[in-house]
Amino acid sequence: MNNSPTRPVKVDIWSDIACPWCFIGKRRFERAVADWDGAVEVEFHSFELAPDTPVDFEGSEVDFLAHHKGMDPAQVEQMLSQMTVMAAEEGLAYDFDALRHTKTLLAHQALHFAKAHGLQRELKERLLSAYFEQGRHVGRVDELVTLATEVGLDGDALRRDLEAGTFAPDVEADIAQARAYGIAGVPFFVFDGRLGVSGAQAPETFREVLDRVVAEASA
Repeated sequence: MNNSPTRPVKVDIWSDIACPWCFIGKRRFERAVADWDGAVEVEFHSFELAPDTPVDFEGSEVDFLAHHKGMDPAQVEQMLSQMTVMAAEEGLAYDFDALRHTKTLLAHQALHFAKAHGLQRELKERLLSAYFEQGRHVGRVDELVTLATEVGLDGDALRRDLEAGTFAPDVEADIAQARAYGIAGVPFFVFDGRLGVSGAQAPETFREVLDRVVAEASA
């Protein structure tokens, strides 16, 4: 049994909607928190893995990765197959055949809108599921508005803010902070503003870091 901290441990998570490891990492982190004796406060931050991606990419996920990473298409297909199996182990049903690759900048702005209205975690989950499991196009305003209303957000207000670019500076600030931290890949977890953990680690690893943060804070 761990000693519960007197305050929640703040965990800042940099991730991208179009990042298969980010959804897997989110599930593993959630499992860690569920089995940990303490409170955790989570905030998601923006990161674009492929900022040069067009909003309407004409082609499959295999096409995109083969071009973007310079990999053989057969290699990409094998990699995606392995990723699908790993996702299934976390209860996720990835469908790379249906996936609509797109630029995620607007989705990140929508997440900042959701944070301002207390529903960031709910929209983050909805966007990841829409992208990886349902083949939804999360790069378009109309689709983002629809998905946002499903988690209880005001669609009309979101549309206005997306079209005005209201939260674009917040996305830029997140990306700048990632650069300052030296974050080159996601997911990346920052515990209590001082301990960084890269990648979709096992739940046990996340719990060990949470214990360490609490121990150091009380030392």
